Amino acid sequence: MDWTKGETAPVNTSSVIETRAASARVVVFGIAAIVVILAAAALFLFATLPDGNAFNARVERLFVEQDLTGRAEIGLLEILAQSGTAFSDVLASYRTIIFVLLVFATALLIACMVLLVAIVTLNRRMGEIERSGIQVTSLILARAENLVMLNDIELKLTDAAMETLSVLAEARLDGDTLTGAQIEAMISGKSEADCEEAAGATRIKRLRDALGNQIVTHLLIRNITRQGYVLALDPKVIRMV
Repeated sequence: MDWTKGETAPVNTSSVIETRAASARVVVFGIAAIVVILAAAALFLFATLPDGNAFNARVERLFVEQDLTGRAEIGLLEILAQSGTAFSDVLASYRTIIFVLLVFATALLIACMVLLVAIVTLNRRMGEIERSGIQVTSLILARAENLVMLNDIELKLTDAAMETLSVLAEARLDGDTLTGAQIEAMISGKSEADCEEAAGATRIKRLRDALGNQIVTHLLIRNITRQGYVLALDPKVIRMV
């Protein structure tokens, strides 16, 4: 088969991929900022909490410096020592409670951050889908049955239309752009020099007509048996200007 490949089609970076990458960066930086802020707050809280043994140390110092030999005085010191022990236990429990609360706060803030980014990403995605119309996520060609699965839409093509679409699909996989003459040469088996540009353009037009008619029928205009035709739309979205 004598034909020359066209120039390689430029591969444009999908805006969806860019959006996902930007969202991932925002999530990473947001989580890092949350962890750093809460870690700094935890260090500040633990550093400013009084020492649990400070009260006991004061009582011990008072017992050493003062000559307390009376039974009442010794009993008072014992009460103070017990109070210091209770105070130390309370501070230890406070530290545990603060640590648990900080862990929960970190988890909640991270979850809120992830959900917020997910909502923003979904809104952008929905906006892109609305602007672009049909978003093609899969294209399956069944040559034996002349069937095309465009997303979840099943389309029936003629032999000629299927050959044209197959040639275009193979060229897209190879990153090539084909002229009308090249398309005609690949399908007919002739030399590219013996093929006309108009012949390939005609094949493309017929393929567009075949696909377009079926897609419009599937998405927009429905034929109800023995009743007629109706637009497959919510009446609220229709505007007459």
